[in-house]
Amino acid sequence: MKSSCWWSSDSSALVKIEELSHAVKLLEDYQPANEFQSAEKNKILSFCQEHPDALYRSCLLGHLTASAVVTDPARERFLLHHHAKLDLWLQFGGHCDGDGNLPHVAWREAVEESGISDLAIDPEIVDLDVHKIPKWKDVPEHLHLDVRFLAEVPAASVPVAGDESLAIGWYSLTDVANINTDDSVQRLVRLAANCGGQGEL
Repeated sequence: MKSSCWWSSDSSALVKIEELSHAVKLLEDYQPANEFQSAEKNKILSFCQEHPDALYRSCLLGHLTASAVVTDPARERFLLHHHAKLDLWLQFGGHCDGDGNLPHVAWREAVEESGISDLAIDPEIVDLDVHKIPKWKDVPEHLHLDVRFLAEVPAASVPVAGDESLAIGWYSLTDVANINTDDSVQRLVRLAANCGGQGEL
């Protein structure tokens, strides 16, 4: 069952915590909804056990990331951005850079990449996804062990694309199936569509 304790932009919980153990505890407490999510959870926990630097992108085999699917209060529209490097429409997210407070990482990245500061996030994990990132310049192919959350913005919010985005836009659940994205994003949007608003998760 999802929590009813959303973190808004003025929450004291939105702080950097430089401990991998904090992220590991959050992952350990996550209750997977199916076998796929259970397998992803085990992969990520095993990776963290084997790589104490998993919060840093200097861990070249892979590292933890955190992301958020941003919705309007009615769960009818989903905000995605066209990622410049990957050439895909994706949820907002990015590297932890030493921060084990994964909801904070997801919130920070969503605010930076959407241009919307009035953003609230549910601190409980909604989805996990381990995927490969292709080689880019001098950065070798590596894994992103992505921990995903739900975020919500006011209905009248006007997003502004950041430097890492070719474009940004709102999409309905039907629209998401028809844009250049991947299965994990479609899964994440379906999960968000089936959740209630703040205080109802």
